Amino acid sequence: MQSKFESKIEAISPKQWSTLKGTEFPFSEHNYLNALEESNCVGEESGWLPCHLTLWEKKQLQGAVCLYEKYNGYGEYIFDWGWANAYEKYGLNYYPKLVSAIPFTPATGLKLLVHPEADTSNVRKKLLEEALLCMRSKNCSSLHFLFITEEELPVFESMGFLIRHSFQFHWKNNFYKDFDEFLGNLKRKRRKEIIRERRQIQQQMIKVEVLEGEAILVEHIKGFLLQFMKKVEIALSGFFSRIHQTMCNKMVLFLAYVDGDCVAGTINFKNGKCLYGRYWGCKGNFRSLHFELCYYQPIEYAIRKGISLFEAGAQGEHKIQRGFLPELTYSAHWLEHPGFRSSISKFLEEEKAAIDQGIEEFTPHSPYR
Repeated sequence: MQSKFESKIEAISPKQWSTLKGTEFPFSEHNYLNALEESNCVGEESGWLPCHLTLWEKKQLQGAVCLYEKYNGYGEYIFDWGWANAYEKYGLNYYPKLVSAIPFTPATGLKLLVHPEADTSNVRKKLLEEALLCMRSKNCSSLHFLFITEEELPVFESMGFLIRHSFQFHWKNNFYKDFDEFLGNLKRKRRKEIIRERRQIQQQMIKVEVLEGEAILVEHIKGFLLQFMKKVEIALSGFFSRIHQTMCNKMVLFLAYVDGDCVAGTINFKNGKCLYGRYWGCKGNFRSLHFELCYYQPIEYAIRKGISLFEAGAQGEHKIQRGFLPELTYSAHWLEHPGFRSSISKFLEEEKAAIDQGIEEFTPHSPYR
């Protein structure tokens, strides 16, 4: 197999890219990655320099990894600031580093993309070998794969990567027939809190509209959803314009109106049995509106559409009382410096134990009966 590195995803045929297992994940789609690059959301200014790895057998794409040369730790959501500070303290350079992740997107998906007819084990191993060679050729300190799937853990472990645990709060659909049945599975106190918060939406005379697919117009993207962002840059505007043109079928918008004026909204992405909450904005102060648009409306939508998993983004212990439970997430790390590799390995084992204990401590606070 021949390896290639591309500084732009557009150098790879969208048709070829879509043949790989894992590219059905909305944030690994060719259109999504291309929108990030064409709008300059990734590049030198943001510190995300694309160097995508591909493997070819003759003219057939066998595997790929989205790779970025990084000069900062922003937009990753797996925090390694302490590692960078330790390198600096000892006069070593932590940056650049090489990262496989979807920029600014803390969602779990396959990182080792393989053609379904290829030898999966062989291609995955080759992808990791080539990524390590790339790391060394660019004089990077390390190689990181963020938000990998549990399915991929064995190959990373067999190749000597250090596995890091983190966690997020996810909502899972227990075959609920409607939102009321979901509420009925909650403890009385939690159920009453959600009913009270949803009633506040009605009391404020807020109307909520759900839009998906062709019902999402360019005005919804350009005209008012972007104005909710605290700092709307040209790059971000360009990104959403491109996403609207190419990925409307994967988007779900929840918009809130007062007297016909849109006052808040969220952009979500869907894929089969999964829904991913991504962007939220509001131009006023409204009681419980964040909870309504970011949690309750997507949960109601997921139940209605038979979606089994809703990932509402990183962090947020307040999600527990609204039906979300902690789930382990995983990342894989290669530290080239033997001394730091040993130290970080010990740190990760201690961190895993602390995370396991933390999840156990959440258990008594489960909102479910």
